Amino acid sequence: MSDPQQQPKIMAKVPSEVRAPPRTRCPLCTELFLAPKILPCLHTFCLPCLEQLEPFSVLGFQGDCSSDSSSDRSCLLRDLPQPLLSILCPVCDTEVDLPPGGIQELTTDYLALNEVLLETLQAQGHGVVCDLCVDGEAAKRCHTCKANLCHFCSQAHRRQRKTASHAVVDMEDLKGYNRIGKPILCLSHPSEELKLFCERCDRPVCRDCVVDKHRQHPYDFTSNVIHKHGDSMRELLKSTQQQVGALEEALHQVEGVGSTIRSHVEAVAAEIHAFADGYIQAIEEHRDRLLKQLDDLKVQKENLLHLQKAQLEQLLLDMRTGVEFTEHLLTNGSDLEILITKRVVASRLKRLIRVDYSVHPGGDDGIQFSPQEKAGQYHGYEVFGAVLNKAVDPAKCILQGEDLHHARQNQSASFTLLCNDALGEQMGRGGEFVKVTLVHKDKKDCAIKPAICDNGDGTYHVSYTPEVLGTYIVCVSVKGQHVQGSPFTLTVKNKFRKHQGVFHCCTFCSSGGQKAARCACGGTMPGGFQGCGHGHKGHPGSPHWSCCGRFVKHSECPGGPLGKTLQRSLLRTVAL
Repeated sequence: MSDPQQQPKIMAKVPSEVRAPPRTRCPLCTELFLAPKILPCLHTFCLPCLEQLEPFSVLGFQGDCSSDSSSDRSCLLRDLPQPLLSILCPVCDTEVDLPPGGIQELTTDYLALNEVLLETLQAQGHGVVCDLCVDGEAAKRCHTCKANLCHFCSQAHRRQRKTASHAVVDMEDLKGYNRIGKPILCLSHPSEELKLFCERCDRPVCRDCVVDKHRQHPYDFTSNVIHKHGDSMRELLKSTQQQVGALEEALHQVEGVGSTIRSHVEAVAAEIHAFADGYIQAIEEHRDRLLKQLDDLKVQKENLLHLQKAQLEQLLLDMRTGVEFTEHLLTNGSDLEILITKRVVASRLKRLIRVDYSVHPGGDDGIQFSPQEKAGQYHGYEVFGAVLNKAVDPAKCILQGEDLHHARQNQSASFTLLCNDALGEQMGRGGEFVKVTLVHKDKKDCAIKPAICDNGDGTYHVSYTPEVLGTYIVCVSVKGQHVQGSPFTLTVKNKFRKHQGVFHCCTFCSSGGQKAARCACGGTMPGGFQGCGHGHKGHPGSPHWSCCGRFVKHSECPGGPLGKTLQRSLLRTVAL
């Protein structure tokens, strides 16, 4: 296998006025990054700053020792299990899980390291140290080795036969470059550069790795696999960008509804003032009461919209952070930097895409004033006028139907949701966000997918077909809140058993006098007849089913006489 990266890359210069502002400073200490690490939420911080953060929660322990012997206990004392921790991101306040090895195992932001080096070069007295002696200040840079050299090491570099032909430039000449590539070395083999990518382990490796821990694993040079993995990240980026557009549109709608509510409130307030002027003291008191009610309604609706707006804004901020980070990585990152960061970026973007949110505003502008509505008497005066708010109140919504608590296996069942407002009056219109879940009480992975039909008059028909027997927990919510009586239990029984006999007064009549005909009621009559006859001993005294003896015509058959299994000879009953 030949290395396609044998030739050194020529670093292109870009005008300083079009160069993007560097992401070089830690949000916590505001200093240049020192060993920058990327959190799963795609925010970068200095390693020392992260080490000062307090753990948010302990998720568990890595490793276990179940034996109680003294040797095992000494093993535990020697090698205690390391706790799995999580921390809160200081920027977005997201709880992120740390790797088993802690903060040290977080992905290094090599792209930020490159930008720190560029900014250090552009500053007066750049202070970049020599990569070879680590003592002197770097004055030269070898493009072939990608190493910074002091004057002494630079002269030695030119004298050596292997490095005499390398391209060496002054550090001052690098200030206009958009990036300065520096070899990224393997953590397991510090003398080897990461040039290969292990497909099975999904991580960059060095030459020593492929003959050691990654032996017989499929691998290739990073430049050969960057196209496949880069395209997958671009697809995730595209999907995330679409979500950003939807969130922006949802926020615009929320703000529009809020503006409409405020304008409606102002209009209704003007109507209330005009109506109240004619009644002096009684009407003024009535007016004040109406205004307070209206203001409470405004606060209620705006609080609901504000909560939804805050949730959408936070989600939008998280998605923008992911988009900006990924775009910056794909635009400015090298092949190896993209591959190193790919896992944490893809994980974050997938999690953001899976977030469930509603693009419909949580509140409505259904506020009206009715001057003809009777409002009672104030100081002996009959007053009129009331604020009508036809907004659904989940606490007033009612569930109705015979199949509300009981259903049969593999048989369609249904119930009805009646939506009412805060006064208990039916809404009279549809369009509400109704959610119904049916989950098995003992089998959490067993759920029934219901069908919800909006009748357009404030009622919703919910139908479902259970396949598994048992008890289910049913949750019915409107606008994210449980309705009256929710959650409740639903019992699914076996399929309805039909009667196999006839509903008769006795076997003597229904069989036409057959002596061998028997009945599940157990009655007999003299004269050689084995079945029952009305008026004779053992007759139950009323019409009944010949297969089980039950008296109710429209009932379920238990499968035997009064719920017990019939003997084979007794099954010779009337079946006309």
